[in-house]
Amino acid sequence: MTAWDAAMKGDATPALTIGANQTKPGTVDALVVAYFASSQFLSLSPSTRATYRGIIERFRKENSQRRIAHLQRDKLREMLGNRVKTPSAANNWLRMVRMLMRFAIELGMRNDDPTLGIKTIKIRSEGFQVWAPEHIEKYRARHEIGTKARLAFELLLNTAQRRSDVVRMGRQHVRDDILSIRQQKTGTLVEIPILPELRVALDAMPTENLTYLTTEYGRAFSAAGFGNWFRDRCNEAGLPNGYPSHGLRKAAATRLAEAGCTDHEIMAWGGWETLKEVQRYTRRLIENAWPRAVARSSKREHCVANLSDRFANFPTNLLRMLMSKTEMAERVGFEPTVQFPAHTLSKRAP
Repeated sequence: MTAWDAAMKGDATPALTIGANQTKPGTVDALVVAYFASSQFLSLSPSTRATYRGIIERFRKENSQRRIAHLQRDKLREMLGNRVKTPSAANNWLRMVRMLMRFAIELGMRNDDPTLGIKTIKIRSEGFQVWAPEHIEKYRARHEIGTKARLAFELLLNTAQRRSDVVRMGRQHVRDDILSIRQQKTGTLVEIPILPELRVALDAMPTENLTYLTTEYGRAFSAAGFGNWFRDRCNEAGLPNGYPSHGLRKAAATRLAEAGCTDHEIMAWGGWETLKEVQRYTRRLIENAWPRAVARSSKREHCVANLSDRFANFPTNLLRMLMSKTEMAERVGFEPTVQFPAHTLSKRAP
C-alpha cells in the first residue's frame, strides 16, 4: 500500500519487490529470490523450471535464514547423507545446491563453492526398465488395433519420445508421413518417419480431435495424467510393475540400435542431446553379440557391419534418407534385428 500511495502521488522511486522486506541480504532466502529472477532460471523450459523450483524451494524452507557465507562443506555433506534413502532425489538435491552456490559466487555472496569434493550417491539401478520383446507382444495381445491403449503404445514405441511430447502429438504435426514436433523438455525439433506399425494404429482411430490421445472427456492428457492412465493399461495386460511409458523410449532406442543405426542416428530420432544415454543401449548390444561373433568367427564368416546395405552406411540424418517406407520398416519396424540375405554373409566386408 505504501508503494501504491507513492505511485498515486507521482513518486518516480521504483517500487520494492514484494516481500523484499522479509528477505535478509546474504541468506539462502535472498539467494533463491535472486536466482528465480535471473535469466539463468527464466530461460529454462516451463517443465524444467517447475522441477528446479520444487527442489530449490524445499532447500530454501529448511535453510531460509542461514547465511550463504556460513555454509560449510561438512554441513552440506551431512544434509546429503540425510537423503541417502532416496539416492536419485539426493543427487538432484546436490545438483541444485551446487548450481545455487555457483550462482552465489557470481553475485559475490561467496568466494568459493562448498559443494566441491562432495560426491554424488552411487545408484545401483539402471533407471526405468526397458521393455523386452515379450512385454511388447503381451501388451499388443491385450490391446488390439483400434483402441486408444494400442495407439498410445505405438506412439511411444515408434517415435521414441517422452510422454510429455506424445500427449501433444496430432495430425497437424504430420506432413508427407514425417512427424515433426519440438520437444517440450529440451526445445529440440525432431522429425520422425511414420512407421507402418504406427500408421496402422493411426488409421484405425477417429480423426475429429486435435491430439491423437484424449481423456474420456475429450480433452488432451496432461503428462502426469497420461502416465497414470498408461500404467492402468499395462496392469490390464498383466505386465509386472516397473515398466512405465519411459521404458518404451528406451526400447525404441534399443530397436534402432539392433537395426544397425549409429549412435548419432539414434540421437537424431529420439532427440537425445548427449551420446551417454544412447551408448548404454549400443554397449549392451555389443555385450550380447559377443558370443555370436565368436561362433561366426569359428565358421570363417565375416562381419557384415560395413556391407553396402548396412544401415550404418546411410546418411546420418535418418529423416531425410531417400528410402521407401517398406525398406525403413524392414530395418527398424517389425523385426528386432535386421535380416540379411544368406549370400551376403559370405562376402568379405570392404
